[in-house]
Amino acid sequence: MKNFSFLLMVIVLVSCKSTYLDAKKSPVLLDINKETDDYAFVNLKNYSNDFVFDMKYATPDNFLKEKVYPCGECFLRVKTIKSLLEANKAFLDKGYKIKLYDCYRPIAIQKQMWKIVPNPTYVANPKKGSIHNKGGAVDITLVDSLGIELNMGTKFDFFGEEASHNYSNLSKDILENRKFLKEIMLQHNFKSFDSEWWHYNLTNSSADKVSNQKWRCED
Repeated sequence: MKNFSFLLMVIVLVSCKSTYLDAKKSPVLLDINKETDDYAFVNLKNYSNDFVFDMKYATPDNFLKEKVYPCGECFLRVKTIKSLLEANKAFLDKGYKIKLYDCYRPIAIQKQMWKIVPNPTYVANPKKGSIHNKGGAVDITLVDSLGIELNMGTKFDFFGEEASHNYSNLSKDILENRKFLKEIMLQHNFKSFDSEWWHYNLTNSSADKVSNQKWRCED
């Protein structure tokens, strides 16, 4: 009985440990194509230096007005990163790169966000979850070679009609910037979200499981 209790304790400890993702950056870039599990969560920073990160929910600079992430990391499923790297390569070839605002979001943080703003217009109900909770969604914009964001007409997480892909009462430059972002993303296995110009879901990612793997921040 004592041996069984000890074994059970070890299993519980290992299980608890495995729910955390390590945010420590690899000293060298890794090859995403060598990852054999497409559904594993990995840190984008370990596979490319060609992205800009502005993880809004790791700061109070967001519509919640609160920091809800422990630190600004971008974890995604391997299959999502494979497509995102290809999309970014296409942008790089044209003199731009992707800037990320949000990536994978544990369901526990989704619940925290819902507690702050319990309104499905702004926050997905955690009972159902969102593609962010499945590691298949990214919130992004583009920056030019000087790191300046392209004008997309609204800020990230602006919830008025002006943020919609279908809203046309904008300048020609803004409409062209949104079209440029959307066309490249759609060419690389992502789908747009009508009401938010910044939000893209990996195709068929809605069938994946909601996850609650949190990350340990690098010291």
